[in-house]
Amino acid sequence: MKYLQRQPAYLLLQDGLLLEGFAIGKKGTTTGELCFNTSMTGYQEVFTDPSYFGQILIETNAHIGNYGIHKQEYESASAKIAGLIVRNFSRTFSREDSVESTDSFLNHNNIVGISDIDTRFLVTHIREKGAMNAVISSEISDIEELKKILAACPNMNGLELATKVSTPLPYFYGEPTAKYKVAALDFGIKQNILRQLAMRDCYIKIFPATTSYEELKSFEPDGYFLSNGPGDPEPMHYAIGTTKQILADDQPLFGICLGHQILSLANGVGTFKMFTGHRGANHPVKNLLTGKSEMTSQNHGFAVSNEEVHKSPNVVVTHVNLNDNSIEGIRVRNKKAFSVQYHPEASPGPHDSHYLFDEFIQLMK
Repeated sequence: MKYLQRQPAYLLLQDGLLLEGFAIGKKGTTTGELCFNTSMTGYQEVFTDPSYFGQILIETNAHIGNYGIHKQEYESASAKIAGLIVRNFSRTFSREDSVESTDSFLNHNNIVGISDIDTRFLVTHIREKGAMNAVISSEISDIEELKKILAACPNMNGLELATKVSTPLPYFYGEPTAKYKVAALDFGIKQNILRQLAMRDCYIKIFPATTSYEELKSFEPDGYFLSNGPGDPEPMHYAIGTTKQILADDQPLFGICLGHQILSLANGVGTFKMFTGHRGANHPVKNLLTGKSEMTSQNHGFAVSNEEVHKSPNVVVTHVNLNDNSIEGIRVRNKKAFSVQYHPEASPGPHDSHYLFDEFIQLMK
């Protein structure tokens, strides 16, 4: 029997905590903001979600990699995480129709990772201390050198990242003969959002993040969509300005996650950096319009200000988080515009919130 020789790797946090484990994925060094995801399944969708760009992901589920990589479970063309931290990592997989191992996927996506970390302890540490930067290395064991590398890692607060993951050129999704045309601003859009719209008879043109309203309007869409994405929304003046123009024309508008924050900022409601963020597939949200609750999939480190949103004459709160009462959904008074902080398309996650896509279709009718 051939035994695998595992290479040591090191994880150093901004507060000085040092953990040792074993290398997975690409040999190298990486930095980013630490965040954790509590989903039990769907690691491939999480790895390829552009909203994770610039972040080192801690998977709280104890076993990662055991079902491999499937060609139908990409949320973008490649992995977007900056690094990966897991407890138990499987280099083999059991699912017959998977196309490669998770380790192979991490390697050709240049993702540096570390395994055999006590992720339960690490997540508890982050929950107590708050989100912070970290460095993973499977090539450097000199702690002083790692400290220098970590010191150069930028803070996520104030960091504009949407243009780093947005499409460079417009492209289309769906059937040209579809009933509705949607102009989507790509801040890091997930594939399942496009699938959900196409399933509802939409033909979508996906535009780069900085596209002007004039160019969006030239497509003659029935509605506009503001996508999810990474980073701080406040520096995205280009998107905030475009959103204001869409609102001024009173066009149907739907925003998800980062798009929700952009819609809030366009109405004078500020955002803030959360202590740890919401990432997982089991966050309870209450719909204040219906009184019903839904389990939601979430991935965000910034949120809309509770204090400012309740003072706004233009914004109505439609959804709240039942764990911490944070703002999960809004609509703009006397406009055909609404947004949610969570991911109704899920992937991974529950399907409780698919109705929001139907509401967008109703606005376009």
